[in-house]
Amino acid sequence: MYRILIVEDDFTIAQAVQSHLKSWNYVVEYVKDFQRVNLEFDSFRPDLVLMDIHLPFFNGFHWCSELRRTSNVPIIFLSSFSDNMNIVMAMNMGGDEFIEKPFDLPVLTAKIQALLRRTYTLNEQRQVLSYEALTLNLNNSTVLCEQEQIALTRNEFLILQLLLENCGKIVSRDALMTCLWGNDEFIDDNTLTVNVTRLRKKLEAASCGDYIKTKKGLGYLLG
Repeated sequence: MYRILIVEDDFTIAQAVQSHLKSWNYVVEYVKDFQRVNLEFDSFRPDLVLMDIHLPFFNGFHWCSELRRTSNVPIIFLSSFSDNMNIVMAMNMGGDEFIEKPFDLPVLTAKIQALLRRTYTLNEQRQVLSYEALTLNLNNSTVLCEQEQIALTRNEFLILQLLLENCGKIVSRDALMTCLWGNDEFIDDNTLTVNVTRLRKKLEAASCGDYIKTKKGLGYLLG
């Protein structure tokens, strides 16, 4: 069963979401100590995190960034502050989805199911994709550059996977957006740009060079 951690300081909301998701056979806990969210995360070892933005002590952006230091577990932001700046910031800090409050519990559940389905695979066959010094292992979701592991978010991993699978070919922005978010018409086109930019910076920092090329008006190319 998938494990879900709720980082929400309104305990009425946290308990309602917990109760609903438990009815779908998820194992669900919510954070009690907002000074040590990372410790509760490490202790519970969730498969997915629901993250509010405005929290005591440190905001959700801070904790998302902290979790991304060691994990690429999918993170869904839940917030009533749904202006473009907060949405872009959430994606930039490593978030995978953004759902506006108030939300409908069945819709939240559907989003969670879709994200879990896209993130985790039942295929146990070892699969490796590579390009020059870059190696991506689909079996354990690791990325290596010159044998140094790179920590990627789920979205960054999927972007890199699609580019590697089509190495030397242009992958359109539409194809990438469909891969990441299905047919969600509410996703801002700029969100893809933010994810690609973040992926580029991580590859460059790991000495993998400027592997991802932009083909203006067409999409992106690896190679």
